[in-house]
Amino acid sequence: MHEVDDGLVIYDLTTERVHYLNGTAALVFTLCTGEHDAAAIAELVRRIFQLADPPAAEVDGCLEQLRREGLIR
Repeated sequence: MHEVDDGLVIYDLTTERVHYLNGTAALVFTLCTGEHDAAAIAELVRRIFQLADPPAAEVDGCLEQLRREGLIR
């Protein structure tokens, strides 16, 4: 995993694929520590970006894509 100006680049040795995560996806990825469920991640994203409401649907979609790509379980 390498930080870049606007996100993260992750190289998956197993699949030999490179994944580029934009800033928001990188934030969601880094919050996937096992300590936060999807609702907590959405609330943290809300606080960080100073949003009126937690972006629950967007976070759920991001988590699903990260799972599909094998970046999280």
